Amino acid sequence: MRLTDAQIAQFRDDGFLILPALFSPAEVAVLKAELPRLFAERRPENFREKKGDAVRTAMALHLRSDVYARLVRHPRLVGPARQLLGGALYIQQVKVNAKEAFSGDVWQWHYDFATHHGEDGVPEPLALNLHVLLDEVNEFNGPIVFIRGSHRRGAAPATLDTETTSYPLWTVDDATVAGLVAEGGLVAAKGPPGTVLIFGDTLVHGSSINMTPWPRTIFSLILNPVANALTRHQRPDHQHHRDLSPVEPLGDGCLLAEAAP
Repeated sequence: MRLTDAQIAQFRDDGFLILPALFSPAEVAVLKAELPRLFAERRPENFREKKGDAVRTAMALHLRSDVYARLVRHPRLVGPARQLLGGALYIQQVKVNAKEAFSGDVWQWHYDFATHHGEDGVPEPLALNLHVLLDEVNEFNGPIVFIRGSHRRGAAPATLDTETTSYPLWTVDDATVAGLVAEGGLVAAKGPPGTVLIFGDTLVHGSSINMTPWPRTIFSLILNPVANALTRHQRPDHQHHRDLSPVEPLGDGCLLAEAAP
């Protein structure tokens, strides 16, 4: 898959792209079928909600599942990333963020480079988020909300919040968020299962709690140029992988292939 010139221009301007239904229902079904087994595992890669036992984030899925090992090499993800970033890219992080019905907690306003730079020593905000919606995401069940154009202001001041949720997060203060929203406005990243979201390392985003009967599960792959790799190993490997081997795309039908890569 290749992005059009218009899509690339929109990404540069807005800081994100929403590509509806890029993966088929059959492909999404294969991905979702893996999650009960992965979520049931008691291991450090699975972060659970502060209240209750529901999984909030499951990490390093490509090292725990042949299906997700294929997804991180899917040309519909790797291809656009290569167009936008160029050069050799490595798999920086792989996870699923889940908001269980009636209990999925908030993700505070943040941008990812605050963590990548502050904790991992990544030099420049070049890493790219590539998300796949695994459920229908609507305005009610906690969609990711982007502040359009917030990446153009660069790295906003951020502080580490270790209290709000079970996952420590470098967050942006209310006054900064208010100013960014006044400039660019808010966009809820909604869509049917299989929709792909692409956004950059300094785009400010967040999501509210899920008060609905509908789960909201999103796969996330972060690719980063090998030339921009981490310089500190403060966090464990499952939070920022240390294998800098360039990712190579598989065939377009890899998710529905019976054989592992």
